[in-house]
Amino acid sequence: MTERGDVITLEEFFAGRDPVSRDLYEALRGEIESLGDVGIRITKSQVAFGRRVAFAWAWMPGKYVRGDVAPLVLTVDLHRRDKSSRWKEIVEPRPGRFTHHLELRSTTQLDDEVRKWLREAWDGAE
Repeated sequence: MTERGDVITLEEFFAGRDPVSRDLYEALRGEIESLGDVGIRITKSQVAFGRRVAFAWAWMPGKYVRGDVAPLVLTVDLHRRDKSSRWKEIVEPRPGRFTHHLELRSTTQLDDEVRKWLREAWDGAE
C-alpha cells in the first residue's frame, strides 16, 4: 500500500471523539480483516485499508463539519458506479475508478451488501 501522510496511533485518531465512532470502526475493521491480508495505515484524517493499493477508508466527518453528521464514513473504491441508494455520494476521481461514501451510524449497517462491496474493493486492490 502506498505510504502517504504522517502516521499516528489509533488512540490519537479517535481522541476526543464520540465512542460510537470507535465502536463502528472496530466492527468495520473486523469485516475488512475477515477478507484476508490487509494493511492498515492511520493518519490524522483517515484510516486506510489496503493490499497493493488502498481500497477502503474510514473517517469521521465531525472532524471537518458541524451539525448532524454520521459518526463514521466508509469510503470504498470500486471499478464501477454502484447503483444502491445507500451511498451518500459517489465520485469518479479518475476514469473507471469510483469512490463510494457510506455514512455509518450503527453496526447493523455492516450487512451482507456492505460485505459484498468490501470484497469487491479488496479483490480490485491486488
